[in-house]
Amino acid sequence: MGKLNATIIGDLTEPGRYPDGDGLYLKVSPSGGKSWVLRIQVNGTRRDIGLGDARYVPVKTARLEAAAAKKLAASGIDPLEERRKVQRVVLTFEQAAKKAHAEMVKSWKNGKHTKQWIRTLELYAYPKLGKLKVDKIDGPLIRDVLAEIWLEIPETARRVRQRIGTVLDWCYANGLRDSEAPMRSISKGLPRQPKKKGHFAALPHTQVVDFLHRLRGKPASASALALEGAILTAVRSGEIRGAAWSELNDDLTLWTIPEDRMKMGVEHVVPLSRQAADLFQRALAIRVEGCDLVFPGAVEGAQLSDMALLELVRGMAPGITVHGFRSTFRDWVAEETDTADAVAEASLAHAVEGKTKAAYLRTDFFKKRRDLMQAWANYCIPPVRSVSGRSATAAPKRSRKPRVLPAAPAVSIGRGAAAR
Repeated sequence: MGKLNATIIGDLTEPGRYPDGDGLYLKVSPSGGKSWVLRIQVNGTRRDIGLGDARYVPVKTARLEAAAAKKLAASGIDPLEERRKVQRVVLTFEQAAKKAHAEMVKSWKNGKHTKQWIRTLELYAYPKLGKLKVDKIDGPLIRDVLAEIWLEIPETARRVRQRIGTVLDWCYANGLRDSEAPMRSISKGLPRQPKKKGHFAALPHTQVVDFLHRLRGKPASASALALEGAILTAVRSGEIRGAAWSELNDDLTLWTIPEDRMKMGVEHVVPLSRQAADLFQRALAIRVEGCDLVFPGAVEGAQLSDMALLELVRGMAPGITVHGFRSTFRDWVAEETDTADAVAEASLAHAVEGKTKAAYLRTDFFKKRRDLMQAWANYCIPPVRSVSGRSATAAPKRSRKPRVLPAAPAVSIGRGAAAR
């Protein structure tokens, strides 16, 4: 039985500590405030643990809290540490990445690196890890994220690995995880990346016509159509896999990729050639009701994975990467056309080198890019001559009638972007 009761507690006004028994004290402060304190030994060390304001914690509750704390201490567990764990708000990986990035960016001077650091996580880590609590993310989960891109885009994959590790180590330092990121063991579970110097393995542009002919002979799957679209538009794998009907204008002449889906964080308008427009028209046949993705993945509402396109390329041209087709396009521009480098780089949505040059170069060369992309499409899928002598593309013919969407689409196809 304790020594204190409600009446005694109410009458106490002199500052000091008043014992209730078994290490529990009522502390009266000089200002008159009253609170409960438990004096206890934890692993041989004396600790004072606050149990709350006496105005809100009655003596019976304080005794129960004290008994629970002493039981933990008897088992070698620090009651204060247990309380911190219960009170700790664990962040999701996405929340932690943003907080860690906000802290680190203060010391960075490279604006390009600042955007790319968080962008790589948005593209490759958030889809699988973004909504998970950081204390639940283990080695196998991280390994699954990296496995999809480890061989296709090795340099980017290594950056993603390093940045995931940085976020989880930041969480460990801030008490959100019980361990650091197991990055060393994860690397042991991934295949050895080929030691290659130079750029992504690319198909020679002289072979692209035959490659596309064989690709178009395959069934019209989402991966086959997406790969053809990537080649004709010279965009990155993630940009074509994330293509949405709402990003296309009504007559399929423009594809506007929003800044949050671009590597450099800048909106990119792709002028669509006749062949590319026909490609998107054919993609209507695989459209999933209620899904805005042009090339939907096997899982409802999900994008195609990097591996879906890479495996397709590997089966047709071993050693070639999806990203390498951008180099194929660039080589064709350099060897077969008189196009200025700035126009070619703008077609690939590359950043302008040099701060001074970037400050004065405000155009995106849209008209020149439109002509260039049509010339590239004509090279990839040569126009054929009809009996009348008129030129037509080898792609399926487009109807002159207004496009008719599948029944009850969830969103409209176009965003109504005006032609430039």
